[in-house]
Amino acid sequence: MEAAFLTASSPRRIRQRNEVAALQALYQSGPMSRADLARALRLNRSSAGHIIAALAADGLVRETDEATPEGGYARAGRPGVELELVAEARSFLGIEIGVEHISVAEIDLSARLVRTEGRPFAGAGAGMKGAVASAFAFARQAVPKKSFDRCEGIGLCAPAHIDSAGYVRAAPLLGWRGVRLSDAVRSASPVSAATLVENDANAFAFGAAYRRSALRSGVTLCLVMESGLGGGVILEGKLFRGAHGVAGEIGHLIMSSEGESHRSLEQAIGLGAVLDRYARVATRAPTLASLLADVTDGHSPAVAIAEDWARSLAFGLSQTCRIVDADRIVLGGSLAALYRPMERRVMDAMRGFQDVSFPLPEILVEPDGGTGPAFGAACLMHQRYLSLQSQRLSDAEEES
Repeated sequence: MEAAFLTASSPRRIRQRNEVAALQALYQSGPMSRADLARALRLNRSSAGHIIAALAADGLVRETDEATPEGGYARAGRPGVELELVAEARSFLGIEIGVEHISVAEIDLSARLVRTEGRPFAGAGAGMKGAVASAFAFARQAVPKKSFDRCEGIGLCAPAHIDSAGYVRAAPLLGWRGVRLSDAVRSASPVSAATLVENDANAFAFGAAYRRSALRSGVTLCLVMESGLGGGVILEGKLFRGAHGVAGEIGHLIMSSEGESHRSLEQAIGLGAVLDRYARVATRAPTLASLLADVTDGHSPAVAIAEDWARSLAFGLSQTCRIVDADRIVLGGSLAALYRPMERRVMDAMRGFQDVSFPLPEILVEPDGGTGPAFGAACLMHQRYLSLQSQRLSDAEEES
């Protein structure tokens, strides 16, 4: 669709391109004066004024003094009044179907996180259609109706190999194979907003970089460390999906092979494997929280498990960085908390595995606060809305 917009030169197409450019400028730079926005659009004030008026009529842009709670001006005097996005005018939802949970995130037109909610869910036994139905049922409980009323996009992600058409070739942790997830999501959606499906690690990677300029240059490898181990790659600020949507899936690296039996990195350091080992030595309920507490307290059996985890993680990261040459690595998911007490051991092991000609990447742990796969899925829809692929433009075409 974008190619069609770019090759067209009708006044309507030109106006639409300028509206998209204005929304992008206000999102990326924040409030701007009319003169600055006109310069950013490379338009004269009169032409820029028409674009601003159209966006204001759609409720997407306003002058900053209109945003103050008391109805007064944002600053003393009228000079310097700026334009801004009407953040609450639109919402974008992200839904994550995990092996053991469902999460929902809502962001607004400024891509600010409005809310995030989650609940336990036995994803492996629900089936694809059942899981999608449960995900939307939870979303309707967690998100107010007014957010659905102004929703412009719903992104859903899952630990699955998903191609660009939304077809799931395999989702071993959920038991799905050969199903068209995109159709199920479109049918289950309670609103007519655009929908999108994506691998959970790809969604996490996109969300991690979307509002952080430091992650939009070079190569960033992002890992989701939950029941499985998913990976996504951000290349110069853009999601690199690979030929089949599975670029960065380092959980499938083979760690050892005996005869016809293979042990993958995911099987070595995934949450299930770690807790299975911990259950044999734990003196209390074998949960991640108790493992972290035992590691912090220096409980020898727990520390030994954590050190083995650290060496395996370091090996997987070192092998991956020999290929993708990452500037940085972002760790997310519940198991990423184990990296903090094991940081020195991971870095020391990587130095041992890595040839001196390969620089060590920076390793970051994504902070808590809803910036997981569901947030990334919402960000994917936000990006689409601020582009020539926006359903807003498609709807306008159909109405004309």
